[in-house]
Parts: sequence; structure tokens; C-alpha cells
Amino acid sequence: MRANLRQYAAALRLLLVMTVLLGVVYPLAVTAVAQVPGLKAKADGSLVHNAPGALLGSSLIGQSYVDKHGNPLVQYFQSRPSAAGAGYDPTASSASNLGPESIVDVLPDPKVKGDTGKQSLLTLVCSRSKAIGALEKVDGMRPFCTPSGVGAVLAVFHQGPGYAGAVTRAVSVNEACPATPFLSTYEGAAVECGKPGEDYSKGQIVPVHGSFAGTPAVPADAVTASASGLDPEISPAYAALQVARVAAARGTPVVAVRALVQAHTAGRDLGFIGEPRVNVLALNMDLDKRYPYRTR
Repeated sequence: MRANLRQYAAALRLLLVMTVLLGVVYPLAVTAVAQVPGLKAKADGSLVHNAPGALLGSSLIGQSYVDKHGNPLVQYFQSRPSAAGAGYDPTASSASNLGPESIVDVLPDPKVKGDTGKQSLLTLVCSRSKAIGALEKVDGMRPFCTPSGVGAVLAVFHQGPGYAGAVTRAVSVNEACPATPFLSTYEGAAVECGKPGEDYSKGQIVPVHGSFAGTPAVPADAVTASASGLDPEISPAYAALQVARVAAARGTPVVAVRALVQAHTAGRDLGFIGEPRVNVLALNMDLDKRYPYRTR
């Protein structure tokens, strides 16, 4: 009994010592080291303030530049899309977890109040590309996208067995009725619009490339979210696409805004790691400093 008590007492002493060392001393030491000049800003979250001292954001976390209705502010460069929470939420860092096979939408049921359905990755890309194309006044079309901005995907039914024989029916699964399908016919069969809740599992899912050829005007990083959903940077190509809009909104020569983008373009790390990129927050802050936006 006494031997057991001695063991329990030794274990308790060890627990107390380790709790003090690892639960108090170590955290305080790390916090103290983090306050050393040169480390403090990074330890505090790489926060960025303007000249009056107002917090504008973090150089490591993306953010949106939209009005109260969610519309892009034309005087600012726009960030990459985010799937982190409601967008750029550091407490919910994540991707959409949608892969290249995500091409069929769940259509919203008009009979169910508040039902918004669920967009596939393909439709997300198509809709974003269409919206950015309209904003930047370029062609937002991409392969496998309809002119309406959803995935160009058919459910094709054959005489059988399986996918053999003539086509008897074709449905544009991402275009809800009463929409007019992006194709009128497919291999002799009239193309129907999609109906919410209808089962098309017996049909062959066929993505349609369409007539678009070449490289899309809207870059890939403008229509896809990063793995973290917090990416603070965009590609030089996406920044270049936005130059004309930002310059027009601020009444500034395009060449001046283009030069500012170039000044904020970072190259590959160590010359070969990653891709060139532009920090959106730093660029927008410099814009406000050099070429302030004035409402008309």
C-alpha cells in the first residue's frame, strides 16, 4: 500500500512539473520570443494598417472587395474566389472538395421554399467566368460551358441495351425548365430542359465541349478557389485582365495602373518554386495612396 502511494505521489509531482513547464513556461517563452522586433508583425497575423492606423486586413489572408449587395467594387482589383466558410474565413479554411467529375448540378426545386440546389464545380467555373467576362468586358466563354453560364452536360438515353443503339432522349441536366437548352438536338433527338428531382441515372452523362476554341480570356485562378480558401494573391494574368476596369473607375491612365501591377508582382520563390503572383491587398492599398478613387 505504501509503495503504491509513493508511486502515485511521484506521478502527481511529475504531472505538476510538466504542467508548469509545458502549460505555462513554454507558451510564455514562445510568446516572448514572438514579440522580438522582426517577428512581432508575423506572430500577430501579418496585419496591415493604413496611415491613420485603421486595420485593413492581413497580407496572408485574402478578402473580398464588394459592396453591401455583394457586387464587385469596380475601383479595386478582385481576389481569387474562396470556399472558406462564407468566404476568406480563417476559422473555416477549406476548399470546396469538388473534383473534375463534379459536372451535374442538383437543380433547385421551386416547390420547396428556400431551396437553392447545389452547383457542380463545372457550373461554378462557368458562372464565375461568365460574370467576370461581363465585368471586365471580355468573352467569358470556356469549353463545356453554356452561354447561360452553366455546365454543358447532357443525360443521353439510348434504345439499349445500356448505352448502345440510337439516341431516344437527351436532357440538358443543368438547365432547369423552362429554360431553352443550349442544344436543340443531339444525334437526332430533341434536347429537353432539366426537371428538379427527376432521375437521370439511367442516361449516359455526356459533357459537350462546344464550339469554343483557344485559351479562355478569364484565367483559371479567377474561377477556381484555392485549397485553403484564403489565398491573398492572384496571377499576373488575372491582374492584367482587371487593369482597364480599375484605371477607368479611378480616372487613371491604363499604363500607370499596369506599372503598379508590375511593381507588385512577385516572382517564383528562389527562382523556381511556385508561380509569379500579385498580392491583392498590397496592390489595392497602393492604388488608394497613389490614385484615390473619387465618386462621380
